[in-house]
Amino acid sequence: MTSLGSDKAGVAQPQHIIQQQLSHDFLDRTLEWRRILAEGWGTFLLVVVAAGADVVAACSAGAVTRGMAVVAPGLMVMAAIYCMGAVSGAHLNPAVTFAFAVRRNFPWHRVPGYVLGQAIGGVTAALFLRAMFGTVGALGATVPSSVGCEKALAMEVLLTAGLVTTILGTASGARNIGTNGAIAVGGYIALAGLWAAPVSGASMNPVRSFAPDLVRGDLSTTWIYIVGPVLGALIGVGIESLLKGKPTAAGTIAAQGALGVEEATE
Repeated sequence: MTSLGSDKAGVAQPQHIIQQQLSHDFLDRTLEWRRILAEGWGTFLLVVVAAGADVVAACSAGAVTRGMAVVAPGLMVMAAIYCMGAVSGAHLNPAVTFAFAVRRNFPWHRVPGYVLGQAIGGVTAALFLRAMFGTVGALGATVPSSVGCEKALAMEVLLTAGLVTTILGTASGARNIGTNGAIAVGGYIALAGLWAAPVSGASMNPVRSFAPDLVRGDLSTTWIYIVGPVLGALIGVGIESLLKGKPTAAGTIAAQGALGVEEATE
């Protein structure tokens, strides 16, 4: 019994040190530029891939198929989580940042910086696509199909609720952070696109939709892809709270990144 108690204490102590170091590093403003840069660069890559797939499909006579176009963003998000998750949490999506803040895994005063970085990255990606290809394929904009705006909005709410539930669920336990989380989140994005892209575009990300709309000069349906993901994020947070209860330290590490944790464990 004494040995077991000592083992538990030995495990708890490093976890406590890691949490203290994480909090210290996250509050260190000298590292904030790295996080915002990671969010901007990651969102740039995501929008280039997600919108660019439609653009390239339009100018290559369908060489990029619908299946390729909807799977590509999922693979890009998976790669971003692997390479940038430890820096910023790899949100790449204002709805995800909002969800982490509502869930109390992420401080509200850091939300504007993250969203600004994501917006700059997304708009820069849309400008890059326009410089490369013009406005072919409507710059990969997400628009409602013939089902109408109301049903497209409902679809975006549903899809984003599922995405946020997946992200928060895989972030809430230490065993799921990293590889498992990247695969689950990237897989969900691909799956959502495979069945729902013909309805609403399966955006689930305000910046992914806003950036091409802004650059092509048509914001008439952008509201769908802002309101839908925000409402979906709130639903996803509510479901996560019902399933898991209070926010966890592991969820905070996933949301804020882990700069400095490696040094704390050495």
